[in-house]
Amino acid sequence: MRSASLTFVSKPTPFALLLCLLCAAAQAAPHRLVVSSGDCRDAELSGQSKAFYDSLRARPEQRVLGAPEFGERLFPAPSRSFEELQRQLDAAQDQFYEGRNAKATQLLDDALRDIQRLPGGEARWKLFVRALLLQGLNHRALGKTRDSDAAFLQVLRLQPKYQLDPDQYAPSLRQAFDKLRRDLARAPKVKLSVKSTLPASDVYLDGLGMGQTPLTLELPAGAYELSMVKGDVASFPRQVQVQGVDTPLLVDLAYEGSVTAAPFPCLAIADGNEERTLSHAVRLGGTLGVEEVIVVRLERPSSGPKWFAATVLNVEGGQKLREGGFKTQGLDAPSEALNALVDFVTTGRSPSNLVVSANGRAPWDAGGRGAGASTGAELTAPHRLSEETELSDSAAPSGKGLRTASYVTVGVGAAALAGAGVVRLLAQKDLDGLEARRAANDGRLVGTDAQTVALRDALVKKSHLMTGLFVGGGAAVVTGAVLFLVSSPAKPPPALSVGIVADGTGAAASVSGSF
Repeated sequence: MRSASLTFVSKPTPFALLLCLLCAAAQAAPHRLVVSSGDCRDAELSGQSKAFYDSLRARPEQRVLGAPEFGERLFPAPSRSFEELQRQLDAAQDQFYEGRNAKATQLLDDALRDIQRLPGGEARWKLFVRALLLQGLNHRALGKTRDSDAAFLQVLRLQPKYQLDPDQYAPSLRQAFDKLRRDLARAPKVKLSVKSTLPASDVYLDGLGMGQTPLTLELPAGAYELSMVKGDVASFPRQVQVQGVDTPLLVDLAYEGSVTAAPFPCLAIADGNEERTLSHAVRLGGTLGVEEVIVVRLERPSSGPKWFAATVLNVEGGQKLREGGFKTQGLDAPSEALNALVDFVTTGRSPSNLVVSANGRAPWDAGGRGAGASTGAELTAPHRLSEETELSDSAAPSGKGLRTASYVTVGVGAAALAGAGVVRLLAQKDLDGLEARRAANDGRLVGTDAQTVALRDALVKKSHLMTGLFVGGGAAVVTGAVLFLVSSPAKPPPALSVGIVADGTGAAASVSGSF
């Protein structure tokens, strides 16, 4: 009988790694978002909203999206002014002409990141073009012709008639630039159709003004940064993939323009429509990927005291979970009442009688708006900025069932993988026994030795069992992960889109900024 040895090496499976990554992401992701509603310029509203937010954040068990992160994800702002960026481009140009190309590359890349955060307009576009042309020159000096052409094409795709200054650029470079222009003119174009829920909104691509909505453009395929402005109202900046034959885009500027980040995250209320405000709040929670949104506001009835109220909304189900508030006077809310309100919105209970729960008609709502506070009024919201669709009312229960099934399936898979580890430990005893029999028989495993045969058969059974547990456990984990991903409610075709793009072969979603 030929001797054989079995070696078991315990390695983390891809499924186990995926499970660990999902768990780590779940632990790190913010759970709640605090946003005020009303007049976003009201100092009293902003001050008391921030005091509530600080009280909530002070509790270690609460994962709340930070106000700075809110602004960074929705309205990324440059860290430097136009003048400072112009000086940095001057420094990059000096480094280029002095032959320090690596330093010039660093300065240019850094400047371009901030330029792309500036508000759209002629000033930004000119700064952007200067940076791109200098980047193209620098890449050519480094022998990176393809990167150089890409920088030049970013200018030509939106301004195909742009001419290089003959006093600043060599004839050979101007010839290469003109060749890129001709090649681009022959390349197929994609129709980009842009509409807005607010008509006659100004459209900017890469900071260059392109016209007003409704707007149709013929563009080379590629990624563009799009923003939209109407008066004081601005959209979230977003990356749009222009591809296929036709790329339609509908931006809900009425929703996006109601959101501000300073001095505190806020939803502006223009018409006092509470249902629309809460729907926007749930939608905002889906945009930022949180589970709950807490909408805080100041209620000023025509008669009686002033109230600071908070409404807790579930993002996935689009439901109002609870609502409470306390009487307030002056600019500062009492800390005891704030802490009691935090207790109420996070647990549903409050140890203090300072907080009033709106189980029926809210005391601050003379018009009966609070009558539905505990009825679970359903709202709608997408789960991410790239999904501008609305949740159907009937999809939430099935989504919850699939989510529960995903948890159970992942748990079964994890148990199976753990069982495989246990079997591995038991198999080690049989391996040790075989090694002992080998040593007793001069380094050979003898087929007539009954003890050797018994140990071998037991080891084979355990090997088969362990393989089955690994395969079954891995399959269960993968199935659970798939169920988790598809357990969000079914979505009908989008009514109001922030970033949907589609063509004849499929659809894609654009994502705003670098979130």
